[in-house]
Amino acid sequence: MGTLSPESLAAIRVVFFQECEEHLAEIEAGLSALQGGDRDPETINAVFRAVHSVKGGAGIFELEALVQFSHRFETALAEVRAGRLEPDPEILRVLLRAADVLADLVEAGREGRSMRADRMAPLSEELAALAPASAEPVEFDELNFEPRPVVFQPLGATGRAIRTWRVRFRPYAGLYAKANEPLVLLRELERLGRAEIVLDASGVPTLEAFDPEDSYLSWTITLATEHDEAAIREVFEFVEDDCELSIALDIGDLPPAVATTQATFEAEPLATAGEPHPEPAPSIPVAGRGPAAAQTIRVDLDRVERLVDLVSELVINQSMLAEHIAAEALNRRDGVAIALDDLHQLTRDIQDSVMAIRAQPVKAVFQRMSRLVREAEQATGKRVRLVTEGETVEVDRTVIERLTEPLTHMVRNAIDHGVEAPERRLALGKPPEGVVRVSAAHRGGRIVIEVADDGEGIDRERVRAIAVERGLIADEAALDDEAIDNLIFAPGFSTAEALSDLSGRGVGMDVVRRGVQALGGRISISSRRGEGATFLLSLPLTLAVLDGMLVSVRGQSLVAPLSTLIETVQPRPADIRRLGPNASLLAIRGTHVPLIDLGQALGYGRQAEPLSAQAVALLVEDDAGERAALLVDDILGQRQVVIKSLEANYREVEGVAAATILGDGRVALILDVNAIIASQRRHADAPERPSVAA
Repeated sequence: MGTLSPESLAAIRVVFFQECEEHLAEIEAGLSALQGGDRDPETINAVFRAVHSVKGGAGIFELEALVQFSHRFETALAEVRAGRLEPDPEILRVLLRAADVLADLVEAGREGRSMRADRMAPLSEELAALAPASAEPVEFDELNFEPRPVVFQPLGATGRAIRTWRVRFRPYAGLYAKANEPLVLLRELERLGRAEIVLDASGVPTLEAFDPEDSYLSWTITLATEHDEAAIREVFEFVEDDCELSIALDIGDLPPAVATTQATFEAEPLATAGEPHPEPAPSIPVAGRGPAAAQTIRVDLDRVERLVDLVSELVINQSMLAEHIAAEALNRRDGVAIALDDLHQLTRDIQDSVMAIRAQPVKAVFQRMSRLVREAEQATGKRVRLVTEGETVEVDRTVIERLTEPLTHMVRNAIDHGVEAPERRLALGKPPEGVVRVSAAHRGGRIVIEVADDGEGIDRERVRAIAVERGLIADEAALDDEAIDNLIFAPGFSTAEALSDLSGRGVGMDVVRRGVQALGGRISISSRRGEGATFLLSLPLTLAVLDGMLVSVRGQSLVAPLSTLIETVQPRPADIRRLGPNASLLAIRGTHVPLIDLGQALGYGRQAEPLSAQAVALLVEDDAGERAALLVDDILGQRQVVIKSLEANYREVEGVAAATILGDGRVALILDVNAIIASQRRHADAPERPSVAA
């Protein structure tokens, strides 16, 4: 194989670090499973393979610090894998910290910088102490592909019988594309015994036919070793799908000493020494299968984003076309109208497929919290166990990216000012180890994330006192528990008596709320003194498109998210009950729900009395399960709309989550049902408010 160009090497380097992220996630998940009591051998095997893959790729790019540390890490894992080291809590704490350092080394290698020795050395020594008899890391010299035999030094006498194996190894092009290197595998074989390696370059074509990304070389290895076939095959276990491999016992032309040892070993099991030697075991080729069919591909993110933008424009144009055809009042049996229905369904299918491409499980974000908890434990001296649920819930990658920061703040705050110190917990009759629970679930067409701790909860008396002291509220203000809890979202509010390396509960929480609101989401709190606090985040599944009901209110077009809509009813005057000057209830099948005049709530003016014959009430439900009826003038139909940020293009408007462009080019506001219900509840007994309409 020829020398790679700088461009090709750079591309492989990018792939290597992308795969490192996957390996690191697998390491974190596996160690967390072991910490939770999982003792499935495949779990530790998966962690071992991931560390081994990182080490192999690091050797290609001469990342010596990463190679040496991952070798120590891998050796310690091998002890656990072999059953010589029990993965008790102390051992797992060392391995989890090693995973953190490995992630830092990968990041340093990606950025082309070195890592401080004092960050790596102590943990490297701890790993070495777990397996004191382990071999030192293999040094990787400059790669040289000159076709020549390579003979390694034989093993010293160990007293164990030696067998000779013949290994034939031919890599496919996919092996190189995944940043694997045959030389690393050959060096690993050398560690098993005496190896004679011969290169076969007969497959290299002429220069005109040469493809630098193809694979033309193969190797034949004669290996004299005390290890069995499984140990040899283990060297290739990460590349078996990307190579042709056969392993067979061999008693052919070897040095006399090796041949004698081989014959002696084969004779040992026989009842009579004079009986002939058995035939060599047949070859068990892994190859012949051809390269495995690719199940996934890596696509540049900009291409996906461009595709999403085009689909958004397609949705808008399809809506415009529907508007124009409707204006012509074509017969529904007309071919154009039928074709329009087909186009609508096709557009929906394309949009769903593109959104599925962008969807990612929240597991990627949740796994980052594990390291955060470990660092917070060290900073605070507390003992905390992280429990995650719903990791497979998928959400738009844009939401995933922007979710990390607020989630980080909340987990830090839960540990720093929620969970008590071990001594305090014992005094309260609690276990010394606190629990922080992070969960995700689909609910009502949105993703709901909960961050809960079993700590001391929110001290409302102290929160109120601090708010009064800082002039956030009047001393005589009458606030319920929810209003007091929400004071911690005030800018700069903090209950921390002294600043620490972590945010105190309240420090930066205004940033959390703004970040969540920027995603079109909401955050709420529930707390019980002495039992803990729960932060609830409700976020849209995607920031691109939305299924909604288009309604008319005082001549304005509004969109109610279909995920919040339960049913529509036409209210009769007899079904409406007045409750104070600014509140009404609507009777629906024996129950009463708040009736909100949507036009009045948004500042468009009051509903005419009596109700118009076309007036419709939309029965909606917020994330907390609270229902209300939104009174509108008319329903214009169901639409799939493209979401546009109103705050980024105009300003924040209470009760409005975003905006969209309709088929006729007009702008319609997308309702924030949760905010409308919450606002109506807060102002039910307040004097009539001034208009907020622009």
